[in-house]
Amino acid sequence: MRPRCRRFVSTSIVIVALVLTTSAHAVTRCRAKPLRDGTIAVTAKELVGSPRWGTRYGEEANPFDAVASCTIGTHMRNCAVAPVGAPERTTPPAGCTLYVADDGAGRCSAWIKRCLPSSEAPPCAVLPADNIWNRDVSTLPVHAMSATWIASIGSTAPLHPDFGAGPYQGRTIGIPYVVIGPTQPLIPISFTYADESDPGPYPIPPLVPVEGGGVRPSVGKGDAHVLLVQAGSCVLREIFAARRKNRGASWTGGSGAVFDLGSNALRPDTWTSADAAGLPILPGLIRYDEILAGEVTHALRFTAPTTQRAYVWPARHFASSSTDPALPPMGIRVRLKASVDISGFSASNQVILTGLKRYGMMLADNGAPMFISGAPDRRWDDDDLHALTTLQGSDFEVVDVSALMVDPDSGQALP
Repeated sequence: MRPRCRRFVSTSIVIVALVLTTSAHAVTRCRAKPLRDGTIAVTAKELVGSPRWGTRYGEEANPFDAVASCTIGTHMRNCAVAPVGAPERTTPPAGCTLYVADDGAGRCSAWIKRCLPSSEAPPCAVLPADNIWNRDVSTLPVHAMSATWIASIGSTAPLHPDFGAGPYQGRTIGIPYVVIGPTQPLIPISFTYADESDPGPYPIPPLVPVEGGGVRPSVGKGDAHVLLVQAGSCVLREIFAARRKNRGASWTGGSGAVFDLGSNALRPDTWTSADAAGLPILPGLIRYDEILAGEVTHALRFTAPTTQRAYVWPARHFASSSTDPALPPMGIRVRLKASVDISGFSASNQVILTGLKRYGMMLADNGAPMFISGAPDRRWDDDDLHALTTLQGSDFEVVDVSALMVDPDSGQALP
């Protein structure tokens, strides 16, 4: 199939609103913005009864603050989402979207003006504890091809955090994901590579953050990934090259994959996913909540400029026409050498680098050399993250994980 190269972009967002249910008697025309004092305020029309809001579809249980003072007839204007002093009054949700419902038959959603997508802790464990993504590889032997493959990737290429707070050139930095509720409506989606995709419909919010999103939040650039984690079922859905149609009534994508986060099952052999290697993306993202927890306990996702027409466990797919054995195959595991001194880095960066020493990173796509993936988050310090670029490819080594494989069709790893 296709080799894919990432484009590295970020976001600035303007207001967008969508009606989720059409009804003659339903709240509509939702708008959301921060006021001058930072208060998040909502405007809507055609209210029936008492309006409520939530951060996920079907979970609109929060009353507006002093709603009687900002409502005239069936219209509400700049109603604050919470009382003074409540954190949600001035802190946008991770997905930047508010859902509004009333006593009628409909809902509408609004993207908070100027909001940048952030991240939140997933609602369930990301893959079983014995999955290869979550396996400590700090004591495993160095692969026989380590020096050759590192040289191919770039011995002097700096380690590059492809995530941050942003915006950069008006766009988000990183691969966003969103937690959706159990009742999020299913939406039709078609795929270019349908023969290697899990068919729709998918429960895609109309204003879902898309990788590379800019002034319109659901219009991405580059790989334009969409990642959806469904609370309750713990199902992960990922889309490559996602494009919204008809204001979110339908979508298209290059490819799509569905993963049970409680399972070690891999994609069918030779199938792609939303990533070139046929692997899930979410397990390889560094998240800010892991910095707060003080440890990263899984491998990170990274890219290389040119790969081999081959893949190694747990990858399922290649994205190259070259059979040159000096090029790295998809799925190789790379770790930061134990001898690298990380004591001079900030506490936050030491969390990342300690994780790279213990769990390493997995080659998942074609792209710029030594780019590691993470979720965008307003709490990242982009200047501090830039210090990671003082490390380079020669500070890393490829690990041989073949002895951990239990079954070639499973991500389960031996202890």
